[in-house]
Amino acid sequence: MSDDSHESNGHGPGDGHENVPSRQRTRFPGISSRAYEHPADRSALVALRKLSGFDTVFKALSGLLPERSLRLLFLSDSVRVSEQQFAHLNVMLRDACDILDLEKVPPMYVNQDPQPNAMCIGLDEPIIVVTTGLVELLDEEEMRAVVGHEVGHALSGHSVYRTILLFLTNLALRVAWIPLGNIAIMAIVTGLREWFRKSELSADRAGLLVGQDLKASMRGLMKIAGGNHLHEMNVDAFLAQAEEYEAGGDLRDSVLKILNVLPRTHPFTTVRAAELKKWAESRDFQRIMDGHYPRRTEDKDTSVSGSFRESASSYATNVKNSKDPLMKLVTDIAGGAGDLGGRIRRGFGNTPRDTPPDA
Repeated sequence: MSDDSHESNGHGPGDGHENVPSRQRTRFPGISSRAYEHPADRSALVALRKLSGFDTVFKALSGLLPERSLRLLFLSDSVRVSEQQFAHLNVMLRDACDILDLEKVPPMYVNQDPQPNAMCIGLDEPIIVVTTGLVELLDEEEMRAVVGHEVGHALSGHSVYRTILLFLTNLALRVAWIPLGNIAIMAIVTGLREWFRKSELSADRAGLLVGQDLKASMRGLMKIAGGNHLHEMNVDAFLAQAEEYEAGGDLRDSVLKILNVLPRTHPFTTVRAAELKKWAESRDFQRIMDGHYPRRTEDKDTSVSGSFRESASSYATNVKNSKDPLMKLVTDIAGGAGDLGGRIRRGFGNTPRDTPPDA
């Protein structure tokens, strides 16, 4: 791999003029999305991409999906970002595409909605949508990380699966009165949500590669969680919440965590912040910044089995290092720890009366 990354001066792909960002940022020519994808996200996508004819069959579903109506909806009832409209977002978008070397700049829309949100959808071509609530909440550098996050989704091809998820979620609501039909659809939706939560961790990393400002990324996540009250918040305290969430409670809390996250498409905000900070401090991130990263020209040679091994290794490490009571129990069982029944009873807070407290 060659070390050919260089600094961006804000020239977007195909741009005929200069859009200068507030400071110089490193570009990543030809970068593959594999460079920043979370291991679980990456292994799933590599496996799907390697299936013969998968993309053709999947995109053939476009005739059944409301993608065309979605595009017309945003075109008619939102504001399209351009040099004339939301020009500062246009600069950020073109700069993000330039940094991640995304040749075709996706269309971007601002939609009137007080709820802070952003998404990247589309089957044939991705489109990015941000809400007015998000635009009004974040400052320039925080917003730059969000735009980079959505461009990361586009580069990874996430928009296709996101669109399918939106469609199936709406379909599940319409056929809720059909018991078996709803169960079948919700099974698919649950699986897609699990993948999408991992893809959000990948896109957070892409946002950091674009913004190249960890503090801004942290601030943005804090604002999404607690609103525009930065003077009342503290990054270290916010990250401490993530550690408390992971380690606190007993097995009952572990089960409740699983139930709480199942209906969500995004991981909890404190967890995202902790994951991003850990990656920003890793050797992998520094190597990318130094210009050593996988290229898109090498994607066709990617090994499916190698990606699954990497994903399995990542999960094993996470389980081993986790402070969650359920994960600790799994590790102990795998290690052959005895008195399983007693450990489970104690985990749920039910210590037998005849058992000494210090046993």
